[in-house]
Amino acid sequence: MLGHLARRCLEAAATLAVLVTLTFCLAHLAGGSAARSILGPHASPEALKSLNALLHQGGPPGAQYSFWWNKLLHGDLGQSAITNEDVAVRIGNAAGPTLALYTLGLGSAALLATALGLLHGVFYRRPIGRVCSALEIALYVTPGFFIAAVLSLVFSIWLPVLPAGGAGDPGQNAADMRHLVLPAVSVMLLASPGLARVFAQSVDAELSRDYVRTARARGLGWLAILFRHVMPNAARPLVTLLGLSLPVIFSGDVVVESAFDYPGLGRLLSQSALGHDYPVLLGIVLLIGVATIIGNLAADIALALLDPRARYV
Repeated sequence: MLGHLARRCLEAAATLAVLVTLTFCLAHLAGGSAARSILGPHASPEALKSLNALLHQGGPPGAQYSFWWNKLLHGDLGQSAITNEDVAVRIGNAAGPTLALYTLGLGSAALLATALGLLHGVFYRRPIGRVCSALEIALYVTPGFFIAAVLSLVFSIWLPVLPAGGAGDPGQNAADMRHLVLPAVSVMLLASPGLARVFAQSVDAELSRDYVRTARARGLGWLAILFRHVMPNAARPLVTLLGLSLPVIFSGDVVVESAFDYPGLGRLLSQSALGHDYPVLLGIVLLIGVATIIGNLAADIALALLDPRARYV
């Protein structure tokens, strides 16, 4: 078990290094500069050169890359090129609302996917299963901005019971939690169809296994077979997908957070990319990479506990 986890940690560390390097290269190939965003389009070349040097963005890409890694290894994510605020502080302020939003959204998506996928899997080739399949496909192909627009139209304009934008501090009072409802429902509707479909296929495959027929022959009840034997085995791909979804909690969804004006990491990521704020952009990418490592390790541990054979993969 320890050897399995150590191997996975080494693979994740190498992946993180490659991810950060590629993101750094893509950010600089995109063109533009933070100095131009700060000083405006009419700034003189001398002012741009001076500010780029101050921001360590005016030199060769190799020097900028080395400078950033040197600070990173010392635990310093740098300062925002736009606001001059510490990157860790900016990311931390945005991470709290995103963590609350996606914990609620993905938790609800997991419950909905389990219920819908189980119903679909049990009645896979029957009319009920076809209805579930059609619902999953319809939700899967619906764009996130359309779901957000429909929810805002119905629950903020036609039935004005929930706010369509902004967000209070989720820890202040119950009224502020209303700002989380529509974004969380959007996340749930976006994430659950794919999870439900994978779980349904896994349930259908498990129901045809020999151990199910053996349990039925021994007189074990159908519900006992389904919940005690089929679901734990069918949950393995669902656990893997949920582990891979963990980075979403930290990166946020740009479409959902922008549609509801939600002050999370998704909106910060969009603002940093448009403003060429490379320190914040790379800091968010680093956070996503770490979240990916945590998600994969959590999924590996859960799979190893569910199925000891996974330890030798």
